[in-house]
Amino acid sequence: MSNAISRVPVAVNEPVLGYRPGSPERADLQAAVQAMRAETIDIPIIIGGEEIRTGNTAENTCPHQHGHVLATWHKADASHVAKAAEACKAAAADWAAMPWEDRAAIFLKAADLLAGPWRQKLNGSTMLGQSKTSHQAEIDSACELIDFFRFNAQFMRELYEEQPLSSPGCWNRVEQRPLEGFVFAVTPFNFTSIAGNLPTAPAMMGNTAIWKPASSAIYSGYYIMKLLEEAGLPPGVINFVPGSGATIGDPAIAHPDFAGVHFTGSTAVFQGMWGRIGAHIADYRSYPRIVGETGGKDFVFAHPSAHVEALVTALVRGAFEFQGQKCSAASRAYVPASLWPRVKEMLVEQVRGLPMGSPEVYTNFMGAVIDKSAFRDITGYIDFAKQSADLEILAGGEYDDSEGWFIRPTVVESKTPDSKLMVEEIFGPVLTVHVYDDAKLDEALVGCDTASAYALTGAVFAQDRQAVVKIAAALRNTAGNFYINDKPTGAVVGQQPFGGSRASGTNDKAGSKLNLMRWVSTRTIKETFVPPTDYRYPFMAE
Repeated sequence: MSNAISRVPVAVNEPVLGYRPGSPERADLQAAVQAMRAETIDIPIIIGGEEIRTGNTAENTCPHQHGHVLATWHKADASHVAKAAEACKAAAADWAAMPWEDRAAIFLKAADLLAGPWRQKLNGSTMLGQSKTSHQAEIDSACELIDFFRFNAQFMRELYEEQPLSSPGCWNRVEQRPLEGFVFAVTPFNFTSIAGNLPTAPAMMGNTAIWKPASSAIYSGYYIMKLLEEAGLPPGVINFVPGSGATIGDPAIAHPDFAGVHFTGSTAVFQGMWGRIGAHIADYRSYPRIVGETGGKDFVFAHPSAHVEALVTALVRGAFEFQGQKCSAASRAYVPASLWPRVKEMLVEQVRGLPMGSPEVYTNFMGAVIDKSAFRDITGYIDFAKQSADLEILAGGEYDDSEGWFIRPTVVESKTPDSKLMVEEIFGPVLTVHVYDDAKLDEALVGCDTASAYALTGAVFAQDRQAVVKIAAALRNTAGNFYINDKPTGAVVGQQPFGGSRASGTNDKAGSKLNLMRWVSTRTIKETFVPPTDYRYPFMAE
C-alpha cells in the first residue's frame, strides 16, 4: 500500500462552452443529437454489474416532440430492490477498504471523460430527453456534474484531514467510516447533474447505493451509469434500479440494511418517505441519514431603488429558463408601485417575444415541459388564474400539447400577496407578481416571509445599501440561497452551496463538504503511549 499523503488536483469550475454559430462544440453537439435521434435504445436495470431486462417496459420520449421515442426502459420491482441490496452488501467491504485516493481517482476520471469524449453524449441526452437548450444542458449535464465530481474529491480529502488536538502523552485522531448499509438515492428529472451527484457523493465516501432515477429522465441517467462504468466504478457500488416511486421506494426503505436516503424531489414525497422511515426505525441497524432537497416558491423582492433593466432580466431568466422547471426558479415577485409601470411594460414586452420550441433549434430560449402530468398541473394554475377576480394574466396563458408539452411563458399579476399562485409551487413557466405600496415595505416583507411554506432561494434588487441590509435581515430565514441583485437560480458548485430549509428540505448543501459529512460515521481514536499502572490518583494520598 502506498504511504504517500496524496493531494487531490485543485478543483476549479469547468468552463461553460458558448455554442455560438460555427463553433466546434456546436458542431459536435449537433452531430451527437442527430446520432442519438436516429436510434431508440433499450435501457436495462443494472445490479451488481449485471444488465437485467424484465420485459415490463416504458418509454422515454422527447418532451418537445412526444411522439418520438428515445428509449424503452425496463421496470424494476421489489425483487430487484432486494437483489440490489444484496449487491450493495457484496460490494461494501472491498469498496470501503479501497484507499480513498483510488475511490477519488474513479470520479476524477469520470470528470475528465465528461469534460472530453462524453460531453456531448450527456448534453445531447439532456437536450432530447428533458428539452433543455444547449446552454441549459451545458451548465447542467456537463459543467455542474464535472464540478460535483472534482469538488467532492477535494472536499473528501479536506474532511479526512480534519483531526482533533492531542495532549501530551497521547495521540487523538478520527476516521470517517462509511455508513453500515446502503444509501437510497432518489433523483429528479430536472437536473442531470443532481441525478449524477446523489448516488456518487455517498459512494465517494465509501458507501454503496441503490439509485432510483426519475422515470422521465432515465435516458440521461443511463448514460451517467455507463460513464461511471467506463471510469472504473466496481460492480455493485451503485445499482441502477428504475421504476415507480412506491414500487422501488417502499421496499428500499423497509429493508434492514437501509442506511440513508439522498433525495431531490417534491416536498410531499419526501415527507411521506420520512414517515415511512419513522415507522421502520426500530428495524434498522443505525438511525438512517435523511437528506433531502424538495420544493420551492422562490421570490424576487424589488426595492424602489432597484435597477429596472437588471430586475426585468433577472425575472425573465430566473422564471423562464428551462421552462421554470428548476426548484430555484423565480415563481413570485414583489415590485413597488413606483417601479411597476416601467417593470410591467418591459417585462410583458420581453416575455411575449421569448422564442419557444425545440431546443434543437438554437435560437429558441425555451422548450417544452417534461411530460403530460406536468403539462396538466401547470395549465391548471393558468386556467385558475383566468377565472380568478384577484389574478390577471399580463402575458402568455396559452398552451398546446399537439406535438410537444408546450406552455407559453406566463406573467400573472396578483392583487393580493397570498393568492393561490403566490403561495403554491407551480414548477413551470408561470411568474406571479404582487405590486406593493412603497410606504408599506415592512408589510410586504412580512408577506414575503410568511406567504409560502418553502425557504429555498430568493433575491433582493436594490441600489440602496441600507435597503439591502434591511431586506436581507427581514428575509433571513426565507431562503437557503439568497442573491443580491441577481436572479435566484444558477448556484455553482464550490461557490454557492445549494439547499433550503422549512418545507424546502434539510439544507445539507449539495456541492459542499457539509453534504459529504452526512455520508460518514465518525470514529474517534485515542492512543496513550505510556498508560498508567496504578489506579490511585494524587488526591488520594494521606
